Amino acid sequence: MSLTRRTVMKGLMATASGLGSGIFMPALSRAADRPLITHGVQSGDIDQGGAVVWSRADRASRMKIEFATTDSFKNVINGVFVDALPESDFTAKAFIDGLPSDQDIFYRLAFQSHTDPQLVSDAIIGRFRTAPTSARSVSFCWSGDTVGQGWGIDEARGGMTIYSSILKNRPDFFLHSGDTIYADGPLAAEVKLKDGTLWKNIVTEEKSKPAETLAEFRGQYKYNLLDKNLLALAKEVPFIVQWDDHEVTNNWWPTEPLTRPEHQRKKYKDTNMLGMVARASRAFHEYQPMRFFETEPGRVYRKIAYGPLLDVFVLDMRSYRSANGENKQTEYGPDAHFLGPVQLAWLKRELAASKATWKVIAADMPIGLMVAYDFDKNWGSEAVANGDGPALGRELEIANLLSFIKRAGVTNTVWLTADVHYTAAHYYDPAKAQFQDFDAFYEFVSGPLHAGTFGPNDLDNTFGPQVLFQKAPTKEMGVNLPPSMGYQFFGHVAIDGPTQVMTVSLKDLTDTTLWSVKLDPKTA
Repeated sequence: MSLTRRTVMKGLMATASGLGSGIFMPALSRAADRPLITHGVQSGDIDQGGAVVWSRADRASRMKIEFATTDSFKNVINGVFVDALPESDFTAKAFIDGLPSDQDIFYRLAFQSHTDPQLVSDAIIGRFRTAPTSARSVSFCWSGDTVGQGWGIDEARGGMTIYSSILKNRPDFFLHSGDTIYADGPLAAEVKLKDGTLWKNIVTEEKSKPAETLAEFRGQYKYNLLDKNLLALAKEVPFIVQWDDHEVTNNWWPTEPLTRPEHQRKKYKDTNMLGMVARASRAFHEYQPMRFFETEPGRVYRKIAYGPLLDVFVLDMRSYRSANGENKQTEYGPDAHFLGPVQLAWLKRELAASKATWKVIAADMPIGLMVAYDFDKNWGSEAVANGDGPALGRELEIANLLSFIKRAGVTNTVWLTADVHYTAAHYYDPAKAQFQDFDAFYEFVSGPLHAGTFGPNDLDNTFGPQVLFQKAPTKEMGVNLPPSMGYQFFGHVAIDGPTQVMTVSLKDLTDTTLWSVKLDPKTA
């Protein structure tokens, strides 16, 4: 029978099923015949009692997982399984619930052959910490943009070393703010740098051209998981992921025809964006350790509740937007959607209901930075901002949201984002804005993780953004700086349990703090 997206994804996200003890008893030692774990392990979407665990095998097999509160596994909490099948490219993930809160959880994962159940892969042990029920201190890191602009894994330079810097911080989780892959960014084997040295990329078949087929989209994720630094981080730290444009192609909107000069240069065979988005979305959900929504399999936006001090609202600024264009509509309607009415209503409802001290809005694009849609013509609006002046176009939707936050008495909202390939701290001040019906708030920008560095972008004064800090290449340095130049960035957030003060730090490739601010919590 034919498999629908719904049935495939239901198989991917199996509910925890109890197993008997001893699922990791020694198997036959015919090493060449045993399944292999091909791309490490990942965990994600952590909360007080559960998490998603992910891995991939090299063949049809059963992924078995045991959990314990110590790495000795003397007292196994639970055992679950889910099958890795060809329909999901042999990926498998399970949502595990019923775990103790605020607890280090160790999981041991292996694959059992479908054709000979006595053959079991070597096991990998990963870990995560469940969210607290008490107001303990929490911390996390965020950034975006991985393997973009031709900069892939150069093993002679240590690979994607920023992920090792993030791991040094031992955060409770890592928030990847989009552009988790560059599906439209093929890699060359060698790139000559200005200093005369060569950047030498690992190149796979799928990374040698812009992705179009499902296999090619899957190959983008497999490529990133070749990096030892990313694998080490994913083994120790749970991820919260969102997507932006490069999971599909640059600056896309859902019904855009693939006919721009940029698309023609990429030699896309299909002119139907929706078909490409469907394939890209399937690969994204197969390869990311994120929860699955039965009623909306492609959904990305969601809330992650991480204890009494923190709720994370993960947005999707891509899937529900209107066409990219001049973005100057004087009235809000379908042509000015960005989050879209359903997601906007969800966000308002969840923000108003949140009891957490801090509400982090994880946005895949900044609010007040100008981003051109068509680079060939330097025309159109890719993001929210459309130039100085009153709220117009997509800004009307954001104005509506900001006004709601003020009227509803929602306090302590902080926006985190990436996308623009440099790092910055912005303070949105209604006293200096064209639209003034909102409470002041901060927006922090970080990235890239491992991609070309650009910027800075022009600011739009509609919501009164003020630059508190930014670090980007100078004009003399040029554009698309390689990772070896050091202009790769991530952010770190620490919330102190006793005082509930949030400290936001902007860091570089070497884990050096470039700028930091302490934010005192406000009461309603």
